[in-house]
Amino acid sequence: MIKCIIVDDEPLAREGMRMNIEELDNLQLMGEFANTAEASKFLLKNKVDLMFLDIEMPGMNGIEFLKNLDNPPMVILTTAHSEYGVEAYELGVVDYLVKPIKFERFVRSVAKVDELIKMSESPCIFDAFEDKFIFIKSERKYVKVNFEDLLFIEGLKDYVILHATHGKYMTAMNVKTIFNKLPESMFFRVSKSYIVNVNHIDDIDGAYINIKGNQVPIGRSYRDSFVDYINTRLLRR
Repeated sequence: MIKCIIVDDEPLAREGMRMNIEELDNLQLMGEFANTAEASKFLLKNKVDLMFLDIEMPGMNGIEFLKNLDNPPMVILTTAHSEYGVEAYELGVVDYLVKPIKFERFVRSVAKVDELIKMSESPCIFDAFEDKFIFIKSERKYVKVNFEDLLFIEGLKDYVILHATHGKYMTAMNVKTIFNKLPESMFFRVSKSYIVNVNHIDDIDGAYINIKGNQVPIGRSYRDSFVDYINTRLLRR
């Protein structure tokens, strides 16, 4: 059961989210709050797995609140403003839902949380690094992952998720640590939370990179260096 809370200053938005939560058997609503101050007090005393967090609120907004939390739960941001997308993903949120939220989109978002929780319960461990591949210890077996099969790496709290052509793997490691172990010729860090395999990039659309059906945000402070890197690669061809 995923224990969750709602943080939104709009009564109708809280009601709509509550109704969505009640439709799913794997969600348990622990509380709902009209501002971040009330939510902060609750989080200090209660264990929560997931927070549905609005962005635009009086006082401290959702993004500022998230930046100030020492050990936040997993977060799904909810907002009527799509322009916060890139900044949101840089903070390691699970998902970003734009209001009005369709129930089908809500279900997919919660399914991602459920998958991440299950992965974190039996995380992988990197056993060794080589020039062309890594071995990952997952449960009782070792899995070989070729660097060329890695699509991108996603940072989430104290873990990283390796998205490969044949599956996903989670391990307790931060983005900076794993980036320092990857071949520079193949991988580029495009935000605080994402590393991409440049050989798998399908296209770059504004602030997002498309890789095999996945959209990876480019952080504002990483954008110029990434563009320079791509242009340099093109000049070499």
